[in-house]
Amino acid sequence: MKFWTTFGRSCRLRCPCCGRGRLFRGWFAMEAVCTGCGLKFQREPGYFLGSIYFNYGLTALLVTVGYFAAFFGTDLPQPLVLWSLTAFCVLFPLWFFRYARSLWVGMDRYLDRSGNPPPTRLPDDDGIDVR
Repeated sequence: MKFWTTFGRSCRLRCPCCGRGRLFRGWFAMEAVCTGCGLKFQREPGYFLGSIYFNYGLTALLVTVGYFAAFFGTDLPQPLVLWSLTAFCVLFPLWFFRYARSLWVGMDRYLDRSGNPPPTRLPDDDGIDVR
């Protein structure tokens, strides 16, 4: 699968594998599996922790660029810049939440080409310590 295909599907909030199934059924509610190909979106508890890095990273980058652009490029009062960027820090991550998750699933699917997610528990692991 090509990178740009996976990236385009992620930007449209579609399954990165087939491109037919939707990732979300509401603003924050995700589908458990793809309706098109059956891909399981949440592989294990804590799987989407990585999507927070996408969300935080882009928010921090945009706020930093916005601050320096406002500081050096305009004569806006500093309190206005501060409150504007603070509002952006609250609202942008809420809007970008779905895209961050979609990009995370797409990146994981692109980099893990095995197609088989690793088991969360080994078949012979029954939780009994045999030492």
